[in-house]
Amino acid sequence: MEVAPPTLVADGPFALSFIRRSRTVVRMRARTTMTDAPTDAKAMRVVIENVRPRVDDGRYPVKRTRCEMVEVLADVLVDGQDALGVVLRHRFAGDAEWIETAMEALGNDLWRATFVLERIGTYEYAVGAWIDRFGTWRTELATKVEAHRDVASELLEGAALVRAAAARASGEARVALERAAAILSARDDTRIEAALDPTLVAAIAAVDPRTDAVESPVLRVRVDRERARFGAWYEMFPRSAGADPTRSATLREAAARLPDIAAMGFDVVYLAPIHPIGVTHRKGPNNAPVAAPDDPGSPWAIGAAAGGHAAVEPALGTLADLEAFVAAARAHGLEVALDLALQCSPDHPWLREHPEWFRHRPDGTIKCAENPPHVFEDIHFFDFESAAWRTLWEALRDVVLFWARRGVCLFRVDNPHTKPFVFWEWLIADVHRVHPDAIFLAEAFTRPKVMKQLSKRGFTQSYTYFTWRTTKAELVEYFTELTQTEVREYLRPNLFTNTPDVLHEFLQTGGRAAFQIRLVLAATLGASYGIYGPPFELCVGDAIPGTEEYRDSEKYQVRIWDHDAAGNIRDVVTRVNRARHAHRALHFDDRLRFHDVDDERLLVYSKTTPDLSDVVLVVVDLDPHRAVEGWVEVPLAELGIDSGAPYELHDVLSDTLYVWNGARNYVRLDPATMPAHVLVLRR
Repeated sequence: MEVAPPTLVADGPFALSFIRRSRTVVRMRARTTMTDAPTDAKAMRVVIENVRPRVDDGRYPVKRTRCEMVEVLADVLVDGQDALGVVLRHRFAGDAEWIETAMEALGNDLWRATFVLERIGTYEYAVGAWIDRFGTWRTELATKVEAHRDVASELLEGAALVRAAAARASGEARVALERAAAILSARDDTRIEAALDPTLVAAIAAVDPRTDAVESPVLRVRVDRERARFGAWYEMFPRSAGADPTRSATLREAAARLPDIAAMGFDVVYLAPIHPIGVTHRKGPNNAPVAAPDDPGSPWAIGAAAGGHAAVEPALGTLADLEAFVAAARAHGLEVALDLALQCSPDHPWLREHPEWFRHRPDGTIKCAENPPHVFEDIHFFDFESAAWRTLWEALRDVVLFWARRGVCLFRVDNPHTKPFVFWEWLIADVHRVHPDAIFLAEAFTRPKVMKQLSKRGFTQSYTYFTWRTTKAELVEYFTELTQTEVREYLRPNLFTNTPDVLHEFLQTGGRAAFQIRLVLAATLGASYGIYGPPFELCVGDAIPGTEEYRDSEKYQVRIWDHDAAGNIRDVVTRVNRARHAHRALHFDDRLRFHDVDDERLLVYSKTTPDLSDVVLVVVDLDPHRAVEGWVEVPLAELGIDSGAPYELHDVLSDTLYVWNGARNYVRLDPATMPAHVLVLRR
């Protein structure tokens, strides 16, 4: 007797429950009975396996962006020498009709076809295959004709196949096939030519019943807009965008920064939380446990008398001011991203209105957030498993929809790994039904498999470990995984150089050159990257000793920045972003390749377009303190460079033209001037 495993069923639109069903299976095996044989001996001779791309055997969709082409590969085989018909079928999810594309045989039972993603949303695709009886006969006939064998019998067999096809056809197609059958049955020299005519093959294929066809399981691809794949993000605290350190700037004052951010070539301006900030247990400068009356507090302590997640901090202005900021950003070619932090200050209205959404102590009070040994008295987390979880989930989804209706469709999600995977899968899918262009960036600096699971569940992009990968070996290993393994099918990296929470030791100790190094790496290794703007462009490396925390962090106080201060790298940022927009090779990650160089302090890599019309070669000195020189091995054939002639490389950082010869070329980089080359091949 066998007991079936639990079956996952839906209870309402997103509830989960388990029902255990039992069954008794009795197997009686007689010696002379083929109990497991198919009823039709011709059935299931065709095998389709290893269809790719796919994620977890199709449990999750692969990711692409609109207008990209999906290349589908599959192993399709049959016993013996029969010819196969193999097609790729695809459609936009919900469409009634499938579109078929004949797959190309690449040898060794490997087949290939492509289709283009024209719409944002979800596509479905599958591989179908069957034994091509007429194709098998035609191949055998051609072989015997070439060997000068008598094929009279084979031609009669072909005539029978054509007559059977004619019986399945109608109209002109039927007349043409009957005529072809007659020719194959005649005794003249035109029979062989008619049998091998490609038009006859097409006519037969059009009415092939595919009686023994098999099909792979249906797979999915999630299609996003281009910003999901390519973009430069600039993070800022709008309250620090003014000139008075004693008060918060307003959103209208912060809008004055937009022309400058756009001029540096950024695509997205990402705002730290803009919601009302709680007063109870408010933190002071440098995370002091007690705040002075005028301290603004952490914007991640969301909620006060002025409202919660669907309100604007009064010191920043009003909802109308936020909408004006979004419109001004759009006028400068920028999109606005908001921070989505699903947590509440003790003053958030929801604690009074919906205490059932939170975890409680035995005495009935609501628990504050803890990450032992740290305690965050100014924050309360939601209980996603509470009895009222449905209303909680819906309220959080409605927060996203509230801002999407006001022109914000990019969300940087704070600590998503502390909320259930299934919640994110549901929320993101539900938002996409209304706003298919919404983009969700997961800020999840956590265990690798958790980060990957969040991406599989629907997050458009993900933060990465880039901040902590500083050596050549670390960078090569990590980015090979991100771009050359299955991970690239579902995790889109967004390489932030720094964040308000993370100022890496490399930036603390490396000076101006360290910021240039990390800028070039982030902006060219990744199609999407970001900077926590003012401190990065001004090369601020001042941290609380022994930590990765900024000293006098904007998280707890207003900071006024002199964006033209000496030592800034705004010009370098502008040059890098200009190159990113100008060169399509930098818009994708999958064609990143690392190259040999004879010094471990040098990192050399290239990005190219598939047709090699755009080639970018990057050389970076990973040591911010010392000049490094070495010999670079340029893979000429891979980059489409003629080995017998010199070639020109334009450095977009220094606006210098270099002429190189052959595969082996000398470079020297001095961090005192510029620690990197971003070289564009001139054809």
